[in-house]
Amino acid sequence: MTAHTEPEPDVEQLLDVFKALANPVRLQVLRWLREPARHFPVERAIADPVEVGVCVTHIQEKTGLAQSTVSAYMAELQRAGLVRATRVGKWTHYKRDEARIAGLVATLGHTL
Repeated sequence: MTAHTEPEPDVEQLLDVFKALANPVRLQVLRWLREPARHFPVERAIADPVEVGVCVTHIQEKTGLAQSTVSAYMAELQRAGLVRATRVGKWTHYKRDEARIAGLVATLGHTL
C-alpha cells in the first residue's frame, strides 16, 4: 500500500493547466490567441488584439458556441493562468499570458 501525499504546489498548478487544456475547444482558442491578427477580424476590433487581446464576441463567433459556453471556457483558461482578461468598455478581451505559459512549460520540464 502506498502512502497518499498531497500534491506539491507546482504539480497542482500543472493539473489545473492540464484540465483546462483537456477540452479541444479551449486548446484551439489558446492556439488562435497566439496569432490573434491571423485568426480574428482585426478590422472589427475595438482594441488592438495584440496589445489588449481579442474580444470574447469574436472568440464566440469563431467557435460557433453559445456566449455562455465561451465565457465559461475563457474563465477556465484564466483560472489556469493561461490567459488574462481586460475590460474595454462593456467587452472583455482575452490575451495569452506568455510569461505564465513559459513558466508553466519550465515547471513541467522540472516536474517530469
